[in-house]
Amino acid sequence: MDRLKDKVALITGSDSGIGRAIALAYGAEGAKVGVTYRSDEEGGKRTAEDIQAQGSEAICLHLDVSDETSVTAAFDEIIRQYGKIDILVNNAGVNGSDVPVAEMNTDTFDKCLKTNLYGPFFCCREYLRKRVHPDSEGIIIFISSIHEDVNTAGNADYNASKAAIKNFSRSLSLELADKNIRVNNIAPGMILTEMNQEAMENQEIRKEKEQHIPMKRAGTPEDVANVAVFLASPESAYITGTTYAVDGGLMILLGQGA
Repeated sequence: MDRLKDKVALITGSDSGIGRAIALAYGAEGAKVGVTYRSDEEGGKRTAEDIQAQGSEAICLHLDVSDETSVTAAFDEIIRQYGKIDILVNNAGVNGSDVPVAEMNTDTFDKCLKTNLYGPFFCCREYLRKRVHPDSEGIIIFISSIHEDVNTAGNADYNASKAAIKNFSRSLSLELADKNIRVNNIAPGMILTEMNQEAMENQEIRKEKEQHIPMKRAGTPEDVANVAVFLASPESAYITGTTYAVDGGLMILLGQGA
């Protein structure tokens, strides 16, 4: 439909999972896509090649969002090749440690926060500092989690990072609302990606977990990507500072019967 024609998008962690699905969807809508990876170079190249096979432009970049130098280098390269960045999708993240707070060491906590919170901060800061055409619309999208509100024992590092991202995105939306930059957040529920590897590999575990979801199915990366396209498109021109839960109703059901 070319809803993103002539736009340039940088999507962190787009070598697999939700990030890959968003990258492919943006390419299908006519965007030039900066695909990034931290360790899976082959996955990054595969995503970029698949976008190119659709008839759109894409480049594959190494990006460790927890490293300021790496962030700067990736932004410099995509601007060198495409001249600008219109859309930033902060998708890269790590899962929780499943370690109780009393047993969690500082390095474990730091690793989660550096990737899930500092990473989007570094990327947003670089995006804003390198705005080439300040009069054109800018888009920043965060991929958070329903665990920004729904907490689980043993994942204080992950829960804290996602709750922080929710409020970081809202604060940023207020800073940028009069600067023609929209900022929104997507909070996925149970999505069939590597972070839910157990459910992907074991049908019994998956079916048991799906019984807790009102729609009785796990989500797909494409379910999230569809919302990310909407939030980057002119169809959402008057939307900023919001969070869209993509969870089959899971968030609103939790707590029922307590």
